[in-house]
Amino acid sequence: MNNNDRLLRLRYAIDLKDSDMIKAFELGGVPVTKEEMRAILTKVHDKHEDNKGNNVYEKAINNQVFDAFLNGLILLARGPQKDKPVEEKSQKSTEIKHINNVMLKKVKIALSMTTEDILAIFAEVALYPSKGEIGAFLRKEGQRNFKPCGDKYIRNFLKGLGIYNRKV
Repeated sequence: MNNNDRLLRLRYAIDLKDSDMIKAFELGGVPVTKEEMRAILTKVHDKHEDNKGNNVYEKAINNQVFDAFLNGLILLARGPQKDKPVEEKSQKSTEIKHINNVMLKKVKIALSMTTEDILAIFAEVALYPSKGEIGAFLRKEGQRNFKPCGDKYIRNFLKGLGIYNRKV
């Protein structure tokens, strides 16, 4: 699963419009045009999958760009913090190895979710991780109990999030 797949599935799960996505990218510090946004979300038709089984998109995004989108999504959903000014991150940001963990954590923040909400979302797709396992996914990398979140969990989380949002 690549970042374009994650972005597309998140878009449908929380029902984001093109204008909201462009605004989230801008708030995250990565301005994109409407044409670039369409290229990010459009699959290439002549070659549907690469050799790893991932879909191929017109414009692929890396982990840093996806992380910037998630930061912008938090600002779009919750607004800037009142007591702290918005800081510009340096261009020399560290490499993100476990983007699924980052995505789960930042979607949780953006949508003001609790661990119980996450468990309810997973229950929508008949996947029942423990509360401790969810906590391990949300920990900072390098923590003793940190656990990488696999594509299976993110795929099911996004599917469950779409079902959960349409029920509420």
